[in-house]
Amino acid sequence: MARAPLQVLVLPFRRRADGVLEYAVFRRADQDACWQGIAGGAEPGETAEQAARREMAEEAQIPGDGALLPLDATASVPAVHFTARKTWGPDVYVVTERSFGVQVPVGHTIALSDEHSEYRWLTYDAAAALLTWDSNKTALWELNERLRGR
Repeated sequence: MARAPLQVLVLPFRRRADGVLEYAVFRRADQDACWQGIAGGAEPGETAEQAARREMAEEAQIPGDGALLPLDATASVPAVHFTARKTWGPDVYVVTERSFGVQVPVGHTIALSDEHSEYRWLTYDAAAALLTWDSNKTALWELNERLRGR
């Protein structure tokens, strides 16, 4: 499938019965040491929200009709990190990454795609410590602040 020069990041969260917030983080199957949120590229003609819904359904079996919380956190990823860059033309140097949170009901079982080998539900501090990419850490921080009403 062709890919547009737009990246999305989705951070699943849940609030336990005791009020504790937890966030799901995913270990990439192709990079054992890399932990991240759900990430992927938009297809041509897809909005960031549409891409986020598709990616969370494909990578974790999170229903695509869940309430997405758009975040202000964005990142710029060098286009050289994407194999599709050859199809974007010579003037695409960076790809924007748009971030979202999505609430997952307690008890919902995440089913991983082949992209990930493992996932964990963690508190904010534990999730932030495990994440590899600064963009993921920034988006997680914003999501945590928003959910705590700060």
